[in-house]
Amino acid sequence: MSSIAVIIVNHNTREHLRACLASVQQEALGEVIVIDNASSDGSVEMVQAYYPQVVLHASKENIGYGAAANLAVAFSTAKYVLLLNSDTLLQTGVLQALSIYLDRNPQAAVVGPRLVNPDGTLQASCHQTPGTLKWLFDNCTLSRLIRYIPVLRNYSLLTWSHNQARIVPWVLGAALAIRREAFEAVGGFDETFFMYFEETDICYRLNIEGWEVHFAPVATIMHVGGASTMQNSTDMAIQFSVSIMKFFQKHYSGLRLAGLVKVTKSRVLLRLIRDIIRFQITRDACKRARIDKDVAVWRDVLSGISREQGIHGSEHSTAVSNKGTGTLG
Repeated sequence: MSSIAVIIVNHNTREHLRACLASVQQEALGEVIVIDNASSDGSVEMVQAYYPQVVLHASKENIGYGAAANLAVAFSTAKYVLLLNSDTLLQTGVLQALSIYLDRNPQAAVVGPRLVNPDGTLQASCHQTPGTLKWLFDNCTLSRLIRYIPVLRNYSLLTWSHNQARIVPWVLGAALAIRREAFEAVGGFDETFFMYFEETDICYRLNIEGWEVHFAPVATIMHVGGASTMQNSTDMAIQFSVSIMKFFQKHYSGLRLAGLVKVTKSRVLLRLIRDIIRFQITRDACKRARIDKDVAVWRDVLSGISREQGIHGSEHSTAVSNKGTGTLG
């Protein structure tokens, strides 16, 4: 069995991090590295006091998930790394099972274990590549309905039973077993993705280079979900939309990109209109306040998408202009 390091990225989730490290400590340990992204809740002091054996890097600013993960991988020396969100708990045998799986599947660059919610129910963790027809289907209402049709439910990754190993486009970044060789071959995570879609992007690039991304229920990890991001849900909703736009603009062009931008903006606009109507017909003051906040979020999201579109449009125009003058060769 090859060596596997554990890497945890944390931001203001001290108690989740404490529990995560306790579950990691129960395993036969090699390297354990925590990258703290400028927490103000005592996370750093907790690690120093209760887990002195952990390699801790306390960043003075929140550098984002991908940048923190890159930093931790650079600190580690193991052949494989298990990258975890701080709100995860390992079941017994996870590290051994994932390391053995990677040993037996040399083309697998990334392996996603089975994820469950705190109540033990399955947490869907396999997804189609954003911008594809299969992705559009998985995100439409019809895909939610086929979960009730046994013959069809396995055609959607969101409703699939997650009961066997298979090659998938990408897996949720809450828990990723990563082959260092492949990770370094593609340059690690793209640090321009501050939050969201950094795992989607690296899986996409690994696929292009001939590596595989696997889902493998050989190990189970409990994932709370949103422990850090829900602390500032408005900013995270905006960041989510900005990041998916960044993914589209990085990997697609022409009519396909234009269509995806319109689809993204249209979905946000529909949510904005829906909540404006809800605000108008709601009389309860508390509910109106929550809806009013949602309306502000969707307006900010539309503004963020437009800014991201404008930035990339400007970059594209500059590149075309420079290419015309021979600056780019």
